[in-house]
Amino acid sequence: MTRQLTLGILGGGQLAQMIALAALPLGVRCVVLEPDALAPARLCAEHLLAPYTDPAGLARLAECDAVTLEFENVPVEATSVLNGQVPLRPSPAVLHLSKHRGREKAALEAAGASVAPYQMIESEGDLEGALAAVGGQGILKTAELGYDGKGQARVGSEQELHAAWSELGGVACVLEGLVPFVREVSLGVARGPDGALSFGPLVENAHAGGILRRSVYPASSSTETAAVARSLAGAVAEAWDVVGLITLEFFELAGGELVVNEVAPRVHNSGHLTQDGGGVSQFEAAARAALGLPLQDFLPLHPCGMVNILGWEEGHEPDWAALDRIPGAHLHLYHKANKPGRKLGHVNVVGRTREEVLAGMEQVERALGDR
Repeated sequence: MTRQLTLGILGGGQLAQMIALAALPLGVRCVVLEPDALAPARLCAEHLLAPYTDPAGLARLAECDAVTLEFENVPVEATSVLNGQVPLRPSPAVLHLSKHRGREKAALEAAGASVAPYQMIESEGDLEGALAAVGGQGILKTAELGYDGKGQARVGSEQELHAAWSELGGVACVLEGLVPFVREVSLGVARGPDGALSFGPLVENAHAGGILRRSVYPASSSTETAAVARSLAGAVAEAWDVVGLITLEFFELAGGELVVNEVAPRVHNSGHLTQDGGGVSQFEAAARAALGLPLQDFLPLHPCGMVNILGWEEGHEPDWAALDRIPGAHLHLYHKANKPGRKLGHVNVVGRTREEVLAGMEQVERALGDR
């Protein structure tokens, strides 16, 4: 008998689109609950056009074999309704930790991971002495929400700290001390209902303006550091009792030590290169973990990289023909309307060596007008 499974997804953006595309060859159909009529996932999944808290929409998701998500800030009302009716992976308990930076950091430390020095700012009185406590310079981030550089401000004086907290709305925040890192890396880990683990690659990332611009595998890190990242990811997944896929973002220090910056309870932008590097992609791994299917590591078989395509100003559209001619390049567009700075797609580049991949990524950036 042909396998027939259904995976529900809270959210219908590009991550849901890529999960659905990876799940389809496995005999899995996806159902997405998403209020945007132009959601990218509508092209390859059953689209429930309704708010995330819509009773009928949630009832349809509850009919699925399991439900996962593509963003962490899902309304609690939605997960509360689904919890107990259908396997929700990752669980509401994991989302409770990951959606609040203070809780997340405390839970990471409890799992044995290192984090940047931090102070919780929940009232104006907490501002006094907080900057000195984290080393005199830091980044103030809202405790909840905020992504791609939003909801945060760099501060280097008490005056800047007070001003930043006011500008962020006087809401609960986390003040993080600056970490003298040599590179930013990330690694995904999937965990099944039976506790089995599978790991993605250690990927080296570069950001600009708080937005991920490019990722490359293998990272410049040592094999020892890569092994530590894998061990930490597994420890966090087990300590948090994760079922599903999470991604850890790290700061790597000069000595190879790793400091966890953030945890995303989902597939991650830096893992997109697994789509074309050979082997299982992070999206297939996420679907397998959510549905309890057998897991395998989602490591690329070849060196590969990813360059994000951001929305452009009028008259600066990418040179699509040039992109199509780059050896080893694979274009992935999300079918979203152009808006300057918006993530509209990405280009993966595969090569025989890391140097060949980096050269291809530079060609991609020229075609995109980024250089």
